[in-house]
Amino acid sequence: MTASILSIGTALPRTRVAQSALRDLFAAQPGFDRRSQRLVGAAFDAAAIDTRHTVLPQLAGAESEGGLAARDGDALLMPPTGARNDEYRRTAPALFAEAARGAIAGSGRDAAAVTHVVTVSCTGMFAPGPDYLLVRDLDLSPSVERYHLGFIGCAAAIPALRLAARIVAADPDAVVLVAAAELCSLHWQTSSHPDQIVAASVFADGAAAAVVAAAEDGRAGLDLEDFATFVTDEGEKDMAWTVGDSGFEMTLTPEVPRIIGREIAAIAADVLGDLAEVDAWAVHPGGRSILDRVESALALDAAALAPSREVLRAHGNMSSATLLFILRDLLADADRVHGDRVAALAFGPGLTVEAARLVLRRPVA
Repeated sequence: MTASILSIGTALPRTRVAQSALRDLFAAQPGFDRRSQRLVGAAFDAAAIDTRHTVLPQLAGAESEGGLAARDGDALLMPPTGARNDEYRRTAPALFAEAARGAIAGSGRDAAAVTHVVTVSCTGMFAPGPDYLLVRDLDLSPSVERYHLGFIGCAAAIPALRLAARIVAADPDAVVLVAAAELCSLHWQTSSHPDQIVAASVFADGAAAAVVAAAEDGRAGLDLEDFATFVTDEGEKDMAWTVGDSGFEMTLTPEVPRIIGREIAAIAADVLGDLAEVDAWAVHPGGRSILDRVESALALDAAALAPSREVLRAHGNMSSATLLFILRDLLADADRVHGDRVAALAFGPGLTVEAARLVLRRPVA
């Protein structure tokens, strides 16, 4: 039984802010010397991002709307972790629900058909969690099976889709709702450390959801053919996500693109087979330099990673939700035809590479 992504829904916070405005705000932090300000300018300008969305209106110069106080004039505040997590609890459920409703609406199924819920997030935690709230907010059956994948980072959409595919393989009548929401801006750090500057230059907020069920003839979708995961020999300390007293602290060193560049060709060939047979690529845009390294290492033409670069340009790196935005765009691309083979790659702490092979399904007349 082949499992297929029937539809994908997405959701973004209302506040959109220009990359240049975030750059200037971050560079203006008290205690930043000229060297730090130059690093901020270089990192933000090289990120290939135009705009990002955030649940913190103050980052765009607006009022806080009664939520977390993130800014006092030009100074960014450093709230304690509990306050940041409270804001996650306040704002994340609506984004989970909006993305999920969009996915269900496009799937040809109604909410009552959903049998399993898989939620994904690494930017907040509470219980009962987002999996429970989706059952309540979408009026799903109280007998829906629920799973939550936490702290897997940017790579988590692929393990979530893999779990959904395994569920459908075991139960062909299953309808699995996969939903990811990340509020990375809640964990902004005002450190002048280069790793924190790089993290601040790319991460953003967003949510996406997919409905996965048995593939249907006559219905568009992305068939989930195969999956693989691989832990590299290096990178355990180069990409990390830890809980600190002032939010979750992201470590993202310059070694990450270099490790991916060195390792990705062998991993991709082992996981995806003959790369010449790939018609479309969905590569998680952890940053522009990561996409550049993947493109070079796999000898891809400039157009191959255009969908990934466009999502990065418009929205930044929304951690686990980002890959679903790219798959959404590929599924909606009218130039894509039935049988197109799609390769998906994402990278998470470890350093872990997650991969998936998908096949585009179009209605055949």
